[in-house]
Amino acid sequence: MNQPYIIAKEGFPCLAILAVVTVATYLFRPWLAIIPGILFLFVAFFFRNPKRIIPTDKEVLVSPADGTVMSIEEIEEKEFLRDKAIKVSIFLSIFNVHLNRCPMEGEIKYINYRPGKFIPAFKSHASDINEKNFVGIENDRLKIMVTQITGFIARRIVCWVKPGDKVAQGDLFGLIKFGSCTELIVPENVEIKVKPGQKVVGGITVIGRLKNEY
Repeated sequence: MNQPYIIAKEGFPCLAILAVVTVATYLFRPWLAIIPGILFLFVAFFFRNPKRIIPTDKEVLVSPADGTVMSIEEIEEKEFLRDKAIKVSIFLSIFNVHLNRCPMEGEIKYINYRPGKFIPAFKSHASDINEKNFVGIENDRLKIMVTQITGFIARRIVCWVKPGDKVAQGDLFGLIKFGSCTELIVPENVEIKVKPGQKVVGGITVIGRLKNEY
């Protein structure tokens, strides 16, 4: 899904309320207006939607989110891939862009929302018990899964796609409000190109590349 605005539309209601509060406060207590004014700027910053130049190489998988790579693990994936896989976990602070992007082109084959807790997203077990949303994407070469996970502050997952939707590499498909974690789960025959601690940019940073033998 493409968002035509420089701010994601999910931020509009909050921005409208803060704008009214700022103006009303300024009319009666000008010096107090700085508080809702700062909150307005913070919300606008959080919901920003910067333009991205997406790589055209179809052999690579781009990052589904902005943030920092927390861990790279070999797992047994039982939700969508149902096979041995590699999980790349990306932590998003409140200062990162929180829009999620499709790592590759393909078709949305699987969506599964799962309620859960709201512990800090950087904790290792947050992935197991927090609220999350699974998004499976498949094309003629492979299938992957992106998991949106809430955190202590982030308590709402937004997903704009549904099974059957066609997506292009780098397309926006959702967001997680106010701090979170996003996981990219890929088959073992994808060569991972990032390492823990590395900063990544959604839709730009190459997370993995299809191995030649695939």
